[in-house]
Amino acid sequence: MTTFARPPHAPPPEPEPELALTVRQVLALERVQAGDPEVVAGAARLDRAVRWVHVAEAADVGVMLTGGEMVLTTGVLLAGDPAEQAAYVQSLHRADAAALVLGLGRAFPAPPEAMRRAAERCGLPMIVLHRPFPFAELTEEVQSRLVRRKFAAVSLSESVRTALTALITSGAPLQRLLDEIARHAGCPVVVTNLAHRVLGTAGERPAVDDVLRDWERVARQAGAAEADGWVRAELGGRGESWGRLLLCGHRGGPATGRLLADRAAEALVLHRMLGGPTAPSWEEQSARDLLTDLASGVVPPARLLTRARAAGLPVNRRTFVPLVVPGTEPASLERLLRLLGLAGLAGELGDGATAVLLSLARDQHAETLTAHFAERLRHETGRPDAVVAAAGPCADWEAVPAALREARHVADAVTGPAAALPPPAVVRLRDVHLRGLVRLLRDDPQVQSFAERELDGLLGDTDPELLDVLRTYLATGRNKSRTAQLHHVSRPALYRRLEAIHALLGIDLDDFEQAASVHIALLAHDAQRRR
Repeated sequence: MTTFARPPHAPPPEPEPELALTVRQVLALERVQAGDPEVVAGAARLDRAVRWVHVAEAADVGVMLTGGEMVLTTGVLLAGDPAEQAAYVQSLHRADAAALVLGLGRAFPAPPEAMRRAAERCGLPMIVLHRPFPFAELTEEVQSRLVRRKFAAVSLSESVRTALTALITSGAPLQRLLDEIARHAGCPVVVTNLAHRVLGTAGERPAVDDVLRDWERVARQAGAAEADGWVRAELGGRGESWGRLLLCGHRGGPATGRLLADRAAEALVLHRMLGGPTAPSWEEQSARDLLTDLASGVVPPARLLTRARAAGLPVNRRTFVPLVVPGTEPASLERLLRLLGLAGLAGELGDGATAVLLSLARDQHAETLTAHFAERLRHETGRPDAVVAAAGPCADWEAVPAALREARHVADAVTGPAAALPPPAVVRLRDVHLRGLVRLLRDDPQVQSFAERELDGLLGDTDPELLDVLRTYLATGRNKSRTAQLHHVSRPALYRRLEAIHALLGIDLDDFEQAASVHIALLAHDAQRRR
């Protein structure tokens, strides 16, 4: 038998916003402690929920119950009949009562053995009160707490729903919703697709990293059973599930966690529905955020490694190849990765450029596969001028951020008006030459001043076509025939335009040094316009 008492110096347990109390919590109440409670059976099931308290002396009380009640009785009608006592306990068990509390007194000066044995057999917690105790006080205490908890739960539900609805109607991105959910839950929040690929996270970064460190194993265990504060809610609609929301280590009670997860799931489903068919998928947003963080270099690579693994990218003993593809949607590149059977992530970086991070086995040849990827891209998109800007392969994850920035720099250098000649399918740093250097220096004030000074005569209110002619003329190595052909004009018409450029700039384009100076200024001007 177990005597249930709170440690003498322990503070009274603070109520949680749960819909029910447990038997253990009821026994810990100060008013109940005054009755000197003792658990005589079913001690292993004291965490059962108490939905209500019912005082009853009737022998057939089981027919009056709906489940979850803590039944209080003195057993006055059961004294002297062990068979009736056992039947009474069995009827409570059949009615799914939470517990039986027997006040000792005239009817039973000691715990009746028949009731105790029956309660132990069916796993029904049975508690006896050794001191006289007004049942009305216990009923009042528990009922008032249950009402307060139900009110608190309703209040919490409305608070969460109001906050998330306001974010959705204001057009907030998915991450803002997840941050708000994590704030209410006080634990990491993870959204996945049905294959356990992580699409979004929120919460304190160290805690999130701990959750993601061994994500595949953790996710499958969490999916098997909700325990240790892990609460799962399905995301979907019309009978079809397409994702999951997980509260990872919620420290509140089960009912609160379930309420939060359900409200959050409702909001996420609504957010996805309102996004419309043209909005990027959560998978695309997840890849974009990861690749953007990689390119920025702000987030430590080790932290991003856990996110990459959780997003489904193979990371163990792999070679990583960062690519940037201008003018191509992430969805097209994802399809191409699947078509070629390559592991990788694709996400938009901005300015019309999409990054691709390939993850190759160590025995795969990176340059050959990159070339194959670029050729298939041109074939699948029907764009013979499509370009893949590539950095060198990285055997070490720590080198990926710098390599991704290199690929982006290369892509920036080969796109835009400065790239007059069609580049090859794959372009690397060694291919961008002077244009790449100017792109790196475009934000330098002295370079900006130089470009304005050299091109001053053409940057006013003159014919804008002259600037285009100058750009083509210099990019083709001052080839007049090729320039005339590209601008669809006759040679005499081109000569007149070149003479106008000579006059406006006050230079001789036949002089190599002067032409080179203007060419550099034009490259800088174009680079600044793209910025």
